[in-house]
Amino acid sequence: MALSHAILVSLLTRPCSGYDLAKRFDGSVGFFWDASHQQIYRELAKLETAGALQVEKVMQDNRPNKKLYYITPTGEEMLKAWMAEPVPISTMKDDLLVKLFGGDLIEQAVLLQELETHRQQHQARLAEYKNIKQQFFQSLEETSRRGIFQYLTLRNGIRSEISWLSWCDEAIAYVKDNELPPA
Repeated sequence: MALSHAILVSLLTRPCSGYDLAKRFDGSVGFFWDASHQQIYRELAKLETAGALQVEKVMQDNRPNKKLYYITPTGEEMLKAWMAEPVPISTMKDDLLVKLFGGDLIEQAVLLQELETHRQQHQARLAEYKNIKQQFFQSLEETSRRGIFQYLTLRNGIRSEISWLSWCDEAIAYVKDNELPPA
């Protein structure tokens, strides 16, 4: 997937400024597609040049003027074509797993602290996902078609965090219960 697809999907819901898109991105698509605000702004310009986005300049008093980005029919067609293509399984990139793979180089206490920190981070992310579920998906019967697909994406995130927490517990228990020789 390219960042352009993530941006186009985000703009399907409603047009917004680059700043608002970056904020929205952080709380939705950004959970599974990482991009800096600078990357988002660069990609918005490319999508506008390609005709996938239309821009409306909005004049503001006491604030800089802003641009509202709208997805165009060309952008929708680009997105539909990409969505129709098969997607290969994603390659995992995870610093913790690389550290653990070479874990024999560091002290057991350092490794345990790293595992505990990741466990806390996954617990916080799970709480965040559950909050989103509570806030937006209390009644699936009343959820729109688009909302159902967003809910399924959220469910993947919830299940992933539960899996990470289970694995963290397993790894922490193993490292604690098996006295490893010093590094």
